Amino acid sequence: MKNIFVNELKSGEAVNDNFVLAEKQLSQKKDGGNYMTIVLSDKSGSVKGVLWDNIDDFIETPASGDFVNIRGSVSEYRGAPQVVVKYMAPLAPDDIDITDFLPATRRDPESMLSRLKDVSNSVKNRDLNALLQLFWSDASFVEKFKIAPAAKKMHHAYLGGLLEHTLSLALLAERIADHYSGIDRDLLLTGAILHDIGKIKEFVYDRRIDYSDEGRLINHIVIGVEMLQEKIDAIDAFPEKTAMLLKHMIVSHHGNREYGSPEPPKTLEAVMLNYLDEIDAKMNGIREFMESQTADEDWTGYHKPLERFFYKGKTAGRSE
Repeated sequence: MKNIFVNELKSGEAVNDNFVLAEKQLSQKKDGGNYMTIVLSDKSGSVKGVLWDNIDDFIETPASGDFVNIRGSVSEYRGAPQVVVKYMAPLAPDDIDITDFLPATRRDPESMLSRLKDVSNSVKNRDLNALLQLFWSDASFVEKFKIAPAAKKMHHAYLGGLLEHTLSLALLAERIADHYSGIDRDLLLTGAILHDIGKIKEFVYDRRIDYSDEGRLINHIVIGVEMLQEKIDAIDAFPEKTAMLLKHMIVSHHGNREYGSPEPPKTLEAVMLNYLDEIDAKMNGIREFMESQTADEDWTGYHKPLERFFYKGKTAGRSE
C-alpha cells in the first residue's frame, strides 16, 4: 500500500515508497563520473528524480517499467519537485496494487460499453452493423478496448480512456449527424466508433502507460486499418466502396499530415469526425489540466501544448 503519491510530494520531505520507474537515463558529470536521471510515476502523475551515487548498481536493473521502492528526499529543481534517490530496488508485481500506479476513468466501463453497443445497434446499414457486431463479439478485442488508454499524455490518458473517448465521440456524432444535409449517419457513427481501435495495440498499459514497440513502429492509424480489414474479410461481399470510405475516416481523423494523418479528410463524414475528435480530445485534456492545478486560483499555470493560461473562475451560467 502506498503512503504518498507523486502529487503530494513536497520539497524537504523524506521519501520511502513505491513507484513505477517510467524512464531512466545514464548521463555524465563534468568530472566524467556517471549519474542517472529517472522519472517516477503513479496514478497521480510523474516526477523527475536523480541518482548521484553507486550508479553502477542500477545500470542494468531495475529496468524502465519496473515497480521500484524508492528511498531518498524531495528537493526543488527549476521550480518543480525532484526526488534525490539514495536507494532503489525492484519490486515483484505481486507485491503491488496496480490501481495505485495507473490512473483510471472515473466512469463504469461496463456501463460505457453497454451505451456504446446501443449506439452501434442503431446503425441501420446491414453491412456496417454486421461489422460492428463482429468487433463486439470478439472477446479479446473487447477486453483490451475496455481498459486501453486513448493517449500517453494529451487526453484520456488513463485506463478506460479509449472507451470513454470513443463513447463521447459517438454520442457527439449521433447528436450532430442530422444537423447537416448530405451526412451518412451510419457511416459517421461507425467511423466514430472504430477510428481509434488501433490504440489497443499502440500502447502498453500493464505497468505504465507508454507506447508499445508496435505503436512506435507502425502507429495506431495503420494498426486500425489492418484490424478493420481483418473484420471486413470475415463478412461476405462487404462493399468495397464502404470499406474504402471507412478506411479513409481512420486514415484522416487527425486532420493533416502534420498531426499524423497520411491524408486530410476528403468526405463530409471524415471532416466531421476530425473536428468532433479534436473537440472531445481538447475538452478532456483542458479539463484534466484544470483539475491538476491549485484549487483556489482563478487561473491555471501555463499550458505548453496549447500555449495559453486557462481561466477557472466563475463565468456566466456557472454556479458554485
